[in-house]
Amino acid sequence: MTGPTPPSPYPLGLRLGGRRVVVVGGGAVATRRVPALLDAGADVLLVSPELTPALRAHVDAGRLHWEPRRFAPDDLDGAWLVQVAVDDRAAAAAVSAAAAERRIFCVRADDRTAASAWTPAVTRHGPVTVAVLGGGDPRRAMGVRDAVRDLLGARTGPGFAPSPEAEGAAGGRVALVGAGPGDPELITVKGWRLLTEAEVVVADRLVPGLLLDELRPDVELVDASKIPYGPSRAQEEINRILVDRARAGKVVVRLKGGDPYVFGRGGEELLACAEAGVPVTVVPGVTSAIAVPEVAGVPVTHRGVAHEFTVVSGHLAPDAPASLVRWDALAGLRGTLVILMGLKNLAAIAATLIANGKPAGTPAAVIQEGTTAAQRTLRSTLGTVAQDVETAALRPPAIVVVGDVVHALTPPAAP
Repeated sequence: MTGPTPPSPYPLGLRLGGRRVVVVGGGAVATRRVPALLDAGADVLLVSPELTPALRAHVDAGRLHWEPRRFAPDDLDGAWLVQVAVDDRAAAAAVSAAAAERRIFCVRADDRTAASAWTPAVTRHGPVTVAVLGGGDPRRAMGVRDAVRDLLGARTGPGFAPSPEAEGAAGGRVALVGAGPGDPELITVKGWRLLTEAEVVVADRLVPGLLLDELRPDVELVDASKIPYGPSRAQEEINRILVDRARAGKVVVRLKGGDPYVFGRGGEELLACAEAGVPVTVVPGVTSAIAVPEVAGVPVTHRGVAHEFTVVSGHLAPDAPASLVRWDALAGLRGTLVILMGLKNLAAIAATLIANGKPAGTPAAVIQEGTTAAQRTLRSTLGTVAQDVETAALRPPAIVVVGDVVHALTPPAAP
C-alpha cells in the first residue's frame, strides 16, 4: 500500500531586502546559493569554520557577515530564513530544529523531505523571474526551468514582459550591443535578450548572420554596411536612424561586431543619442582583439612571456597624417601587439616596426574570420608576414598578433 499524497508546497516570492538570512555552511552549495540572496538584498550571515575562495571574496568585499565557527542556535535570532548547506545530517537536523522552534523557514541541501522550504530552479528574463519546484525532484525542476528559459528568450509580445531597458519612456530607447567576434553564440546573454525584444535592428557588416536570421519577422532590419556616402556621412546617417526610430517610440538595437567601444564608434552614437535626449543602454561585447587570437591558440598574455598587450588600429598607414598611433614607441615594447583592421597596411606597419628596433624575427600571426567556420590562421615572423599573407591570399576581417605569445602554446618540436 502507498501512503497518502503529501500536500503540495505553497509557492511564494520572498522580499528579503534588508532582512536577515542565515546560511550554515561554506562549501559548494553555499557558494551557489549566496549570490541570489545577495542579489535579493538580504542581510546574509554566513556561519561556517571554513569558506570557499568565492565566498571569501564576498566577505572581503563587505557584502556579508561571516562567523568562522560552527552553528549555534542563537545565530537565528532575528532571522527570516535559514539555508542549511552542509552534508552532516546531524548538524543539519540541529539547525532545522532550532529554526522550527523559532518558526523560521529552513531550506536543507541534505534532505528536502526534512526541510520546511524548498529552493526552486530559477530562470530570469529581465524583470520576469520564474521559479520551478518540480514536486521535490530537482532534475524535473531544472528541465522545466530550462524549457521556460528557452521560451522566454525566443518570444516577445503579449504575456512576455520587456526588460527595463526595453520599456523606457514613450520616446523609445537605443541599446548599443556588442555582438562578439563572429560566432553567434559569443554574444552576451543580455545582448541576446535585448535583440529578441528589438523592434528595429541597425546591424554592422561584421555582425554574425545567424543572429539576424533569428529576428522576428516584424523587426525592421537596417543594414548599416549598405548606407551610402563616405565613412563620416554614413555615420551621420546611422546616428539619424537611431534617433529617429527611438523618437518614434521604437526599441532600437544597434548591433555591432565585437565590442561597441573598441574601434566601433559606439561612443559617437551614444553622444548623438544623448544630444537628442534618447536613453541609451550599452551592452559590452566580446572583443575580437582578445577572442580571435585566443581561439586560434594565441594568448595575448602568458606567464613568463608577456605581461602586457596593446591593441591598435591599423586602418591608417604609419605615415598617414591622421594616424594617432606611435608606431616607434610600440616597437620598443616587450609585450604583445594586436593590430585590428591592419591587413591593407601590414607591409608598411611591419617595416615601420622593424625600422624602429623591433626584431624582424619576432613571431607574428594573422587570423582571418576568427571564431567562425571560415577561420584561417597563419604563423610567420614580422619580417615575412606581409608577403606570407599575400601568398596565402588572406583577406579581411583579420587580426594580426605580434609577439612571442604566438608560440606560447605551441608544443616544442620533437628532437
